[in-house]
Amino acid sequence: MSARTRRVVVIEGEDAAPEAMRPTVRLLEGLDLDLEFIHPRVGQAAIDAGESSFPPEARAAIDRSDATLFGSTSGKSALALLYLRWGKQTFANVRPARYRVGYRSPMAVPEGIDFAIVRENLEDLYVGVEGELADLAPLGLESRTAGRPLAELGPGRFAIKVITEAGTDRVARFAFELARRRKARGRPGRVTCGTKHNMLPRSDGLFLERVERLARQFPDIEFQSFIVDDLAHRLVADPRRFDVVVLPNLYGDVLSDAAAALIGGLGLAPSGCYGDDYAYFESAHGTAPDIAGRNIINPTATILSGAMMLSHLGMADAAARIEDGLARVYAKGDCLTPDQGGSASTTEFCEALAREL
Repeated sequence: MSARTRRVVVIEGEDAAPEAMRPTVRLLEGLDLDLEFIHPRVGQAAIDAGESSFPPEARAAIDRSDATLFGSTSGKSALALLYLRWGKQTFANVRPARYRVGYRSPMAVPEGIDFAIVRENLEDLYVGVEGELADLAPLGLESRTAGRPLAELGPGRFAIKVITEAGTDRVARFAFELARRRKARGRPGRVTCGTKHNMLPRSDGLFLERVERLARQFPDIEFQSFIVDDLAHRLVADPRRFDVVVLPNLYGDVLSDAAAALIGGLGLAPSGCYGDDYAYFESAHGTAPDIAGRNIINPTATILSGAMMLSHLGMADAAARIEDGLARVYAKGDCLTPDQGGSASTTEFCEALAREL
């Protein structure tokens, strides 16, 4: 194996996800790149072999790899996903929303939509701390809006939202650096921040404050901010206005799915999750159990996630080939999957792309 060979762990996921992942890997293999694909047992395959759903061998394979290509999970591969995110500290989730001719967009004029949401990937409500309201009684915490102790609001539960200075700084820097790279390719060079700082002045207010502070280090990048509900409206009303959008975890999770709808659906939505020394790539959609086994899942999101992975691994020319080939398949429009108004199977779509490549 040459020194330049990149190791990629492949985790296929569940339900219909493997039907998108397997042809994607074959396409990548067909590009004759210096890649080695590793397929550890994860999820149901590991369970069937009498192991845990995420055995030590799979974790070791990830640790020895340069990146992971991850298929959507319904839960059986969730431990692997948790390790890829929190274990590898992949703090920036990048979800591009770029329209290509032939996408089945609901917008009257979708041409020119090309922005990326950068979602903080580790904090916010996703720290996973919840409990019973009654447990808060010893703390004497009062609701700022209700004007009485939280524990007296009635039987119910709470969740903790966490925003840290360090977590915000690193995802903000990632967003500005991404905007700078996009500007070099002809995009506007603009970062937009969305928060609910009017209602959450200490947590969301901190996120906005840290992003604003970092913006001063990037005078070549335009900066703007909106209250997140106003931002949601603007994303739909004028999506061409946006370039890079940086958001706390929950808002980024929600608005990135909305962004996918603008261009034609989650079947077109890739993503990459980046840390300081590792990254993994996955489609933004779920496992689509309703179409599992029918060979009609749209593999575009998985293929574009693979292209993002190639760029990350220093194979930008190959990534551009894939994106250009996909653009030609969609522009022709005669071999599209049902979600995009066609009747082609997943296999037929991938064969059409392979011919373009």
